Amino acid sequence: MRDTDPYQQIARFYDRLIEPIQAGVRRTSVELVSPRPGWQVLDVGCGTGTGMAPYVEAGCAVTGVDVSAAMLEQAASRMGDRAELIHTDGDGLPFGDDRFDLVTTSMVLHEVPADKRVPFVAEMARVTKPAGRLLFIDFRIGPLRGWRGPAARAISIVMERLSGHYSHYRTFRMSDGVPGVTGGVGLDIEREKIVAGGNVAIFVVASPA
Repeated sequence: MRDTDPYQQIARFYDRLIEPIQAGVRRTSVELVSPRPGWQVLDVGCGTGTGMAPYVEAGCAVTGVDVSAAMLEQAASRMGDRAELIHTDGDGLPFGDDRFDLVTTSMVLHEVPADKRVPFVAEMARVTKPAGRLLFIDFRIGPLRGWRGPAARAISIVMERLSGHYSHYRTFRMSDGVPGVTGGVGLDIEREKIVAGGNVAIFVVASPA
């Protein structure tokens, strides 16, 4: 179990700072994989719960896990009893194999230490049903577009430095980002939707058969 919670001081203000930037990307991700009533959905690194709300509204049974108790407190305030929330130590997922129709994670993978990324994604794949999907939202490695791309990249670098995640961000970029990690697990990317001027992408990944 981690001794400190890096989000303890900012959890109450997180949505005011970050959600205006991420809201459009979240909406696009739901459009890419349209949820169906009755689906079992898991949000890994669920934070304050903003990413879970559309799936709850679509009639899915939603579970969120996070290493930050402070962020989960905010998620509980938002979701009430509409979602199951679980505090984890980040070393594994407390679920059996093949449980979820959709497993998502948003802007989390680049924060995971380099040597733990493949196990992290392998755990996500383990709990996904054979016909299910995994959905990743994270920084994209590739050319930027227009003025938004360089602006978003510059803001991202500043935020990563301030958050203390910059070293992980650098290794994430150097190892080809999401495709580099999913490829290491033997997973195939079905779709990639480029957003935020090329600084971020949404990846839809097929579950292992």
